[in-house]
Amino acid sequence: MNEFRVPPGAAVLFVDMNSFFASCEQQDNYYLRGRPVAVCVYPSQFGCVIAPSIEAKKKGIKLGMRLNEAMRICPDLVPLPTNPEKYRDYHTKIIEILKRFSDQVIPRSIDEAVVILTNHRLIYHDLEKVASAIKKAIKQEVGDYLQCSIGIAPNAFLAKLGSDLIKPNGLTVITPDNIDLILSQLELVDLPGIATGMARRLQHSGIDSPLKLRYADPEFLRAACRSIIGWHWHLRLNFYEIDTEYTPAYKSMQAMRHLSRSQRQFPEVLEEILFMLCQTLERRMVKQNVFCKTAFFWAKYEEGRTYSDEMLFQTPVQDGVALFNLILKRAATKAQWQHSSESILNSGLVLIGVGVRHFIPDQLVQYQIFEDNVRKDKLRKVYYELRDKHGSRKIMRAAEVSDDPPVKDVIGFGSVKDMYSQNV
Repeated sequence: MNEFRVPPGAAVLFVDMNSFFASCEQQDNYYLRGRPVAVCVYPSQFGCVIAPSIEAKKKGIKLGMRLNEAMRICPDLVPLPTNPEKYRDYHTKIIEILKRFSDQVIPRSIDEAVVILTNHRLIYHDLEKVASAIKKAIKQEVGDYLQCSIGIAPNAFLAKLGSDLIKPNGLTVITPDNIDLILSQLELVDLPGIATGMARRLQHSGIDSPLKLRYADPEFLRAACRSIIGWHWHLRLNFYEIDTEYTPAYKSMQAMRHLSRSQRQFPEVLEEILFMLCQTLERRMVKQNVFCKTAFFWAKYEEGRTYSDEMLFQTPVQDGVALFNLILKRAATKAQWQHSSESILNSGLVLIGVGVRHFIPDQLVQYQIFEDNVRKDKLRKVYYELRDKHGSRKIMRAAEVSDDPPVKDVIGFGSVKDMYSQNV
């Protein structure tokens, strides 16, 4: 038997909003309710489905499907463009409700959050009633068409697993009494964070089920996984909390975009998209109060060819316009070295990405005595504060103004650090 004991009184809820983007659209538009809906970044023929509604999922529409394929499967599918501001607004309202139940609420993504109730067990004797109260409050105060699945367990990992087991509108409690029964019905890839590659590695070492993973010797798991992650799986499956103790600072930031066929045809559109990616990284660095000493750029083309570059800065950089100009200048220089007349931004481009890393706090940035960057940096911070207060459409730089902006704001399912201050 396992030698670890369950930490006394630990109680965590994991709230997972079901088909969140599509449900927000259906909440705002009564005529979309009950119909199969697919939210896409670009609702064109070759657009990608990023959020099928509950009704669409029942008809076989899956995340990542091309829209033309989805329409063949479900001819009555309603494709919709993304509306990031709407989803952020709903997210904020939901988080405010969760904070009524606990002062320890950790947003995990735009549609997920951890609610730690360990310090509230004297108040909440029945956690299932708490979960039901959360569901009711979201429906009554945020939107009656919004549903969520909630998992309850002694740690965030198992609570997340519980939230995945029944969708939509599920409620699952994982305890020391039922965990073995639950794990015995699952595959390794059903566990959050275990993809096919890791599952294959574990199977090669004789760990072919979640139950075996739970009871395996931690040192054996460490060797099988070739890293400390083996220990982590052991601790998670034995009720220890290792996922909510701290939120690590950014090691890097990246922004990337898949390109539609229509976008690839115009070099000026590609430049605007690259500019937008650089501005996205600028905004993140400003909000995190950091500058970068390294930037990297990558591109992928139709025929499978790739391009990548890395830039090291003697003076740390935060400005998106400067980053944009540096990337284009470096690309032009590389093209000259390679005796090529073709721009990196051409019609064969299918994906571009920009990243920054090696951060230093803004208060440690030192400039040469004659440079006027201090004033610019202060102005940049005020600019984003005003945009947060009045809206991104109300305040723009001249470089951001366009009669027909080709690039929409997009929102992902991953980190929501940029929506919160460091102390969340």
